Amino acid sequence: MPHEFIKELKPGRTLNDIFMVTQPVLRNTSRGDLYIAMFLSDKTGKVNCRMWNASEETYNSLPKEGFIRVNGKTELYKDALQIVVNRVEVIDASEVNVADFLPATEKDIDKMFNEVCEIISRIKEPYLKALMDEYLADEQLMDNFRKAPAAVKMHHAYLGGLLEHTNNMLKSAVGILPYYPQVQGELVVAGIFLHDLAKTEELRYALGFGYTNTGQLVGHIVQSAIWLDQKADVLLEKGVEPDKEIVDSLMHILLSHHGKYEFGSPKLPSTLEALMVSYLDDLDAKLNFANDAIQNEQTPDDWTTWKSFNMSAGTKFYKKKAIGK
Repeated sequence: MPHEFIKELKPGRTLNDIFMVTQPVLRNTSRGDLYIAMFLSDKTGKVNCRMWNASEETYNSLPKEGFIRVNGKTELYKDALQIVVNRVEVIDASEVNVADFLPATEKDIDKMFNEVCEIISRIKEPYLKALMDEYLADEQLMDNFRKAPAAVKMHHAYLGGLLEHTNNMLKSAVGILPYYPQVQGELVVAGIFLHDLAKTEELRYALGFGYTNTGQLVGHIVQSAIWLDQKADVLLEKGVEPDKEIVDSLMHILLSHHGKYEFGSPKLPSTLEALMVSYLDDLDAKLNFANDAIQNEQTPDDWTTWKSFNMSAGTKFYKKKAIGK
């Protein structure tokens, strides 16, 4: 029987299917009975799941991240789809097509990567061009860049999401830079290319999305700064003298691109180029999150539910289109 994807599920359906399970937690009801709260997902979405009258034995059998066959039903709970499970069976990853369970970009990977490379190839400043070439020549890094998500859940949280996010930002920058001749466009392009590149080291994405130990201990902002120093050292070993102004300016873009201290930036944007990269990053992330909330909402209401609420957006989203209804 073919897999029934989450995006196709409706309330009141009986289920006997395989899903990826993440974050199972054993809890108590108000009466003291045990139940398991978890998420079930496939490449089309994620849904809350509850298993009532559970046992510690069942809970301990569940992988923290893996695959299970569930027997249960779908229902609406607080205007959102939920799965109530009666029985579960742990399934080995070798028995499933993992591609069916990890969300992936709908855009063409090769086309996006070629577009990124083409925009970077327009850089003329010799030292900056040499730096970018060092990154592009790193085959393993570029392979990871093509595959990685941009985040675990906030935005572009799917395979190829990092490449899509970077490509969106680069093309947006190309579109607006002619209106701001005072901004050093080549630094903006380089900064966009590098700003999230270390997420290839920060995130794991072979089986579900999460953080690596390096991601937890170091993070992509610091890791990106480390890599920039390393690439500059490689150029020096090749006889290319460093341009401190360029390295410092690029480093500042990397360290400030989250925009605020409370968002994890060790520095605030203090150059025109850093401001542009930070705002383009925020714009693309927010639009992607909002669009996902609208597209993946399965209720007939005109507004997304509060389960789609995002602290950085601070609002629910209106789903109806005023034009082209």
